[in-house]
Amino acid sequence: MINSLNIHVVNAGKKFGKEWIFRNVNLEISPGEKVVILGLNGSGKSTLLQAITGYLTLNEGHVIYTNNEHIIEEGAIYKLISLASPYLELVEDFTLEEHIEHTRIYKPFLNNLTTQQVIELSGLSPHSEKYIRLFSSGMKQRLKLALAILADAPVLFLDEPTTNLDATVIEWYKVMIAKYAIHKTIMVCSNSIKEEYAFCNKVITMEDYKSKRKM
Repeated sequence: MINSLNIHVVNAGKKFGKEWIFRNVNLEISPGEKVVILGLNGSGKSTLLQAITGYLTLNEGHVIYTNNEHIIEEGAIYKLISLASPYLELVEDFTLEEHIEHTRIYKPFLNNLTTQQVIELSGLSPHSEKYIRLFSSGMKQRLKLALAILADAPVLFLDEPTTNLDATVIEWYKVMIAKYAIHKTIMVCSNSIKEEYAFCNKVITMEDYKSKRKM
């Protein structure tokens, strides 16, 4: 796994219609850095995260991933990142076991974890043969987190990771981060829920990138 990955966000701006969601975002994210993006609902933090991952196209500026100063092609970036987010869809017609097997095809797991090991680590062992469509919202979120955290990728993106989680599962999330992801570069979007980002050492506030200008 690449452990020298840098992320460069250069003069990034995104707008919907005539309204700029954010502008002039310049960030340098170093290997292993833990970053939290703070902002209220609708502040643009998820939009910024999606732009950094490549899920959304910027209106101005760009995002570059480099490894030892070598620029990584856009088409290869997906191999280096994993994501857990409310807008990320699961395959509802798969069972839990099938979903993990399907995920493995595109994103190997850390330490060559087996499907059964991933199921056990997710805490969803009693539901291995259950269809995802029958999962509760909390179970789905738990699966998303497990798949992202356990992915063999050097960068982990988490958008409001404790959404739909009770206190016990939040503790599970914190343990999973500490045990399986603390060596990674991590970026978290949060509504200032400290349990989501207690491990972060760099804070980005969306209000700093707001612009009243319309075009």
